[in-house]
Amino acid sequence: MLRSLHIENMAVIKRLDFEPSDGLSVMTGETGAGKSIIIDSVNFLLCNKTVRELVRTGESKAIVSAYFTDFTEKEKSVLASLGIDGDELSLERTMSADGKSVCRIDGKAVSQQVLRSVGSVLVSIHGQHDNRRLYDSDANLELIDTLCGNADALSEYSALFGKWKELGSRISALKKSEAEKYQLRDMLEYQIKDISSHKLKRGEEDALAAEAKRLSSLERIKKHSDAALRALYKNEKGITASYMVERAADALSKLVDVIPEYGELCEKLKSCKYELDDIAGEIFARSEEYGFDDDPVKRLDAIESRLQTITRLKRKYGTTLDEVLDFAENAKKRLDEIDNSDGILEELSAEYQAIEAELRKMALSISAVRKRAAASIERNIVETLAYLDMPKVRFAVSVTENETLDSRGCNTASFLIATNPGEPLLPLSRVASGGELSRVMLAVKCARADADGVSTLIFDEIDTGVSGKTSRKIGVKLKQAATSAQVLCVTHSAQIASLAHEHFLISKSEQDGRSETAVALLDERGRINETARILGGIAVTDAQRQAAVDMINEGKNY
Repeated sequence: MLRSLHIENMAVIKRLDFEPSDGLSVMTGETGAGKSIIIDSVNFLLCNKTVRELVRTGESKAIVSAYFTDFTEKEKSVLASLGIDGDELSLERTMSADGKSVCRIDGKAVSQQVLRSVGSVLVSIHGQHDNRRLYDSDANLELIDTLCGNADALSEYSALFGKWKELGSRISALKKSEAEKYQLRDMLEYQIKDISSHKLKRGEEDALAAEAKRLSSLERIKKHSDAALRALYKNEKGITASYMVERAADALSKLVDVIPEYGELCEKLKSCKYELDDIAGEIFARSEEYGFDDDPVKRLDAIESRLQTITRLKRKYGTTLDEVLDFAENAKKRLDEIDNSDGILEELSAEYQAIEAELRKMALSISAVRKRAAASIERNIVETLAYLDMPKVRFAVSVTENETLDSRGCNTASFLIATNPGEPLLPLSRVASGGELSRVMLAVKCARADADGVSTLIFDEIDTGVSGKTSRKIGVKLKQAATSAQVLCVTHSAQIASLAHEHFLISKSEQDGRSETAVALLDERGRINETARILGGIAVTDAQRQAAVDMINEGKNY
């Protein structure tokens, strides 16, 4: 559940902290106070689509963060599959004024896709324009699959569908016209010859660059190697480090009978001489290895020419030598496919047809589960709509089968409704009013809440288009949903607000010449005044306050 929400520099919000509890929390306030900005901020945090310029004018960046605890078992399971464990979780997203954003989970930077995946597990948001999703076949299928537990079957189907589509692409490529095939063959042969004629080897470029660096330093290597050898071991005057150490040891050895401790020093000096001789030998061997007698200029020219060839090939076939060689290997495979296209095409076609047959079998099985679930969904939604003052409504979930397979199977799903007796069932888009759509969406959300396993539900003006007794019943449904999940609701309805466990007032004031939005948790007196304001007109009367008291007290019984 959402335990705290922090918003900073988002539109009219300078700084806002919101800490909802369990149960039903409502947010009310004057139009334009910033209620929808709070919902937009949550959508921004969860990487859902937003429609506003979010960063507050004059600020360098905006920040939204949230802290979650008390996960449901389903949330724990899904989070674990995403590699996230623990009993608490913090999400954060920042956006700079130039539009760049950074996402973090528990302080670690993640991609927007990861943050969106985690957010969808924790929070379900119904915005003011989401009712239109009821017209969308994919959204309807997704709802049906959630309610009937089709996730495993769809996952298996989706994996096989991806393989089938890939095979289809390969088959289409092999079926190109003969002219295109020969053109491609000529191009591949040229590319293979262009690369293979140079007999490239992996790691060759680095080795050549290292050799070129060594060769360009030969004069310096010889100069200083010779200087080291002269100092250590051999020079014209015969005065070397090795010679001087040997003389010192010989001199001390003549005093051992007088100063016995010199015996140990003599041995150390002899060891030093042997080590100096070894070092000199190593330097000499290295010098020989570098081949000072060869022509370094000629070798450098050869290396430079080879590196230029590799650079040319990299410009054409890849950014690295390994990528160039990989390109050649892939070109050989494609050429082999062309040369053996008839046999390969036959094998691929047979595999394609076998997978298609298996996909159709799986799609029909998924379709059967959806159709069985449709009847239960219909009953559930009709019961909820009847409670929400649509007693004569008829509602149907239409699941039809198509010849064409897609990533979700072979079905199209639509919701049909007849709001008045004697009327035929028609698509929602042709029949339902705004208020009726709001009630259908609430019924759908209530049906889905348990199956989703999401512990935080957010509704932004779910009461649009309804009032009076129907609004009250919507509030009762929200309060019932709040027994198994945390429910947050932005509303202009006193009938809904008076049912809340917690009532937050969203207000806007002027600070230092700028508008700022604030949130405050209302006490009992504050709730009465705000509920009365929603009920009233320009001025709040005692009668409206008493009506607010009655509504709040009655709401405690639900």
